[in-house]
Amino acid sequence: MTRTPSSGEPGSSSNKNEGRDSSPQHGPAWRRPRFRQWRGLLGTVAALALVGTTGAVVLIWTQYEGIVADLPTVEGLRTYQPPVMSRLYASDDRLIAELADERRVFVPSSAIPDRVKNAFIAAEDQKFWTHKGVDPMAIARAGLTDLTRGKGRRPIGASTITQQVARVMLLGSNAVSMKRKAKEAFLAMRIEQVLPKEKILEIYLNEIYLGSGAYGIGAAAQTYFNKPLDQLDDAEAAFLGALPKSPTNYNPVRFPEAARGRRNWVLERMAETGALTHEAARAAEAEPLIPHTFVRPGPAPGSEWFAEEVRRQLLEKYGQDMTMQGGLDVHTSLDPALQLTAQTVLRQGLMAYDRAHGGWRGPVKHLQTVSASSSQEEWVAALNAEAVPLGMLDQWRLAVVLDPAHGRVGWLEGAVVRRGAAMQGGTPQTGEIQDRDLSWTRRFRLLKAGDLVMIEPQAGSSRVALMQVPHVEGAVVTLNARTGRVMALVGGWSFQTSQFDRATQALRQPGSSFKPFVYLQAMEQGISPSQSFDDSPVSYGTWHPNNYEKDFWGPTSLHDALRESRNLVTIRLAAHIGIKNVADLATRIGLVDSMPHVLPAALGAVETTVLKEAGAYASLAAGGRKVTPTLIDDVQDREGHVIWRPEGISLVSATPPVPGQPSDADAIFPDAPKGQDAGKVPAPAAAPVQDNAVKIIMPGQDEIPEVQDNRPRVASEQSAFQITTMLQDVIRRGTGVQAGKGIDNPVAGKTGTSQNFNDAWFAGYSPDLVTVVWIGFDTPESLGKNETGGAIAGPIWNKVMKTALEGRPKLDFAAPEGVTLVRYDTGRGVAIDAFKPGQIPGVSVSLADNGASHELTAADTGAENMPDSESDMAAGAGQSGAGAASPGQAATPGAAKAPPAASGGDIGMGGLY
Repeated sequence: MTRTPSSGEPGSSSNKNEGRDSSPQHGPAWRRPRFRQWRGLLGTVAALALVGTTGAVVLIWTQYEGIVADLPTVEGLRTYQPPVMSRLYASDDRLIAELADERRVFVPSSAIPDRVKNAFIAAEDQKFWTHKGVDPMAIARAGLTDLTRGKGRRPIGASTITQQVARVMLLGSNAVSMKRKAKEAFLAMRIEQVLPKEKILEIYLNEIYLGSGAYGIGAAAQTYFNKPLDQLDDAEAAFLGALPKSPTNYNPVRFPEAARGRRNWVLERMAETGALTHEAARAAEAEPLIPHTFVRPGPAPGSEWFAEEVRRQLLEKYGQDMTMQGGLDVHTSLDPALQLTAQTVLRQGLMAYDRAHGGWRGPVKHLQTVSASSSQEEWVAALNAEAVPLGMLDQWRLAVVLDPAHGRVGWLEGAVVRRGAAMQGGTPQTGEIQDRDLSWTRRFRLLKAGDLVMIEPQAGSSRVALMQVPHVEGAVVTLNARTGRVMALVGGWSFQTSQFDRATQALRQPGSSFKPFVYLQAMEQGISPSQSFDDSPVSYGTWHPNNYEKDFWGPTSLHDALRESRNLVTIRLAAHIGIKNVADLATRIGLVDSMPHVLPAALGAVETTVLKEAGAYASLAAGGRKVTPTLIDDVQDREGHVIWRPEGISLVSATPPVPGQPSDADAIFPDAPKGQDAGKVPAPAAAPVQDNAVKIIMPGQDEIPEVQDNRPRVASEQSAFQITTMLQDVIRRGTGVQAGKGIDNPVAGKTGTSQNFNDAWFAGYSPDLVTVVWIGFDTPESLGKNETGGAIAGPIWNKVMKTALEGRPKLDFAAPEGVTLVRYDTGRGVAIDAFKPGQIPGVSVSLADNGASHELTAADTGAENMPDSESDMAAGAGQSGAGAASPGQAATPGAAKAPPAASGGDIGMGGLY
């Protein structure tokens, strides 16, 4: 029976089944609406994904642009020059000091041993030779590890060696941030495009900090093993490779086990990479890790003052960065042996003065825990904990008094002196203080058990000398009289105690050591050494100077007046030649920067330094040429190019003249002066060649070296020689006799003692050496009555010069053309002087035509510039001078003959003796 199709009317069978047919299992009429639903959902998801992706790309691109725009350029790495320490060398090329903010020894890639390269690559970046700056696998591995480590711990780094170079050299930041890591990665890829792998590794190994103040592998090899890089074995190279992770935590002294474990880990990694065989790695792991003590060079013993002055000059010339990081090689004029001698002799002189005048000032400290009944263990423990006092010499020892009645003391011998250290060390020793030292202490302060004192063990004896640091100070400078090269410079008792340099920084009154330059100006004006001036009481206004001896000689030759340092003759001479002329000469010669136009200045009432006075006396020895003291011979940059050399004297080559052609002179040194007169060097005549001689032509054989002196002349050669001849007699039989004892070489010099005996000087020279010695207190006070320059400074000068002249040829002061040496009677003995043409030996001519007879004005005497109060012009030891003359008051020689009633010891400001 057939069924009738549904008509679609209501109530039909088809409508009755509509509810059943709408189920998912039935009814094809609903499949199309379900597809539309999924399509709409997928479209929405796709649209959201597109928008999100686009937004992410835009965001990433924006961040990328921001990061890339802020990245530094990598082009500077092409010409990478790391901060390298500068070095100072003595005249014998001995290293005396290193100057560095970062102690780094640059080693080029070609000089770095493969084992060192392999150690760092194995520890830091095994894929260094193959990656392009970034190691994705290492980054992923580090990221997974960081996720499992928990919070609060520093993330593990995955930086390649190239990334570390980018961070250290270009970013300069170690901050933990994704932005910094992104910058680091981008820069690393750029670096790989610009530089070869070898150059990147060279920068890394020279730049990285490896602990203990060492930057780079060159300095680290010295610091930890005290050997050059090419002498490291596999174990030592592996240890250096272990340090970049944490130089502090793997310090071999503080953490030896951790350092050894990290080193062995690096060796294992080297074996894995094939840099070492497993057998070699096992053998290297078995080696003990023993660091060797490295003492950073400089300053060399005794050279601290010299090196510090060189450092100051370099800082002034080149600035901090160039001086401390520019890799300069500075060759100095220091003579190490003479420097040590000058320091030792000065210290001996200061100790001798201190013992004679200062007395025993008591112990350094008193140890309450030590008594006469203390055991050795007790006093050793107490002594072990005491720091070494500043100023104590290396040959001295810190000792504790055990038996004050017999002077028995105990100390530690063989310890390494560590100034300021909490613990010392050494082998216990005992001895007895010398009897004379015990007597010395009893006059001032008795010793007690437990007193901490400084001693010096005596060789071959159980006796010890009791020592103390002097309060008095001093300075010594020795330089080449012709060139000004400073050979020795000592600025005080101890550089550790005070770095104030009394040779270059202390402004002190030179006293009578200034007088030769007053006489030099007189010689320049044509006055003869035998010219007489009146040695009698003189007054200028209310200023009443006097001689040191408080006596008067009457008419006195300039030779005798300078030899015996007569103040009144010097004052009259300065008044005659004009104090302004004296001031101009003293300024030109470099003795002072400026000088008041007052007569007391002629007696040394000015301020100068030991180094300046040495240069001024060198100008006398050099025949009137201005000699500027120099400590530096030349400065070379890191590539060995000379960038500075002292001016004045240069070496040139003069080509022998060719007939019909003008001669020329070319500078051998690139920096030789090339002014208008540079080519006006007289060329010596060529040696005649015999006709039958065979002339071999060699490169440069016609270049004859000559010295060209471009230094200004401050006085004529004849005048300078006249002063030298007079100063020779100062040492021979004048105030400088003690300075010349036992010296066979021709020498000249002058004593100097300032007002109130505050400063004691001796300045003297041979034809080729100048030495100046100064003694005084940092805060000016009297050295004691009759403690003159000849008595205190003269003996020190004597010992220094004896050492300096030892082994040198005996040179005479060469007499220049235009002078005649004559032996004659000065009226106070026979002397030898140099006379210019027209000067008659032994004759004192009338100076009336030269203006001596007219009335002296304030402009001549400088009276108008004299201060209203002359309390600083104290007389003798502690006496004060009178007030000044009123402005414009004339001072005449006639007035000077009236003996001042209150002159007494009033010698005024300036030199004494």
